Amino acid sequence: MVMDLSALSGNLARVRDEIARVQAAEGLAGEVRIVGVTKGHPPEVARAAVAVGLEDLGENRVQEAVAKLEAVPELRARWHLIGHLQTNKAKYVPGRFTMVQSIDRVRVAEALAQAAAQRDPGARIPVLVQVNVAGEGQKSGCAPAEAAELGGRVAALPGLQLRGLMTMAPLTDDEAVQRRVFAGLRRLRDDLQAGGLDLPELSMGMSADFRAAVAEGATMLRLGTVLFGERFT
Repeated sequence: MVMDLSALSGNLARVRDEIARVQAAEGLAGEVRIVGVTKGHPPEVARAAVAVGLEDLGENRVQEAVAKLEAVPELRARWHLIGHLQTNKAKYVPGRFTMVQSIDRVRVAEALAQAAAQRDPGARIPVLVQVNVAGEGQKSGCAPAEAAELGGRVAALPGLQLRGLMTMAPLTDDEAVQRRVFAGLRRLRDDLQAGGLDLPELSMGMSADFRAAVAEGATMLRLGTVLFGERFT
């Protein structure tokens, strides 16, 4: 497969225009980083993403990501693990991923911290705590009421650097529902920061709901379909 660079460039430009439009309408400012989600796409799509200026790429599954990174070792990209991390896969993260956005349990954080220490005792992997704001049973993430304790324990682990929170909204076209979930994460972040945690990043918003996420203060978006089209797998 050869990715159409002109189409991808146009898609990226339209997304950036939408981000600027929503920020202007809401009276917001600040950088919103786009993480191009290449899961289910071949390595050529990752190459195309970097070629049009994307610096952050996201993968859901560790094994797929490891194979993809090995196929494109020349890429100067920041790779994010955005899917659920199993403790037995933590050893594959250090040296490959710039950020893990899906820390939802203390055991996962501890396994990752141990793996980081074994590879490089002085390194710290930036991580986000995933929060299930919507309370959906099929989604990963800690409950909002557990976020303060989890965040505090993550922040105290050597080898990790707590950078913020991540969530997913329900699969719905109802923008009011989307915004309610994203506003919930923002308020939770504000409360946790008032309690002493430093949480500059809010990763929220995907292809179907990124406008609502921007309106509620997202600093990172995880975008796949709106940039690359439908996945192959």
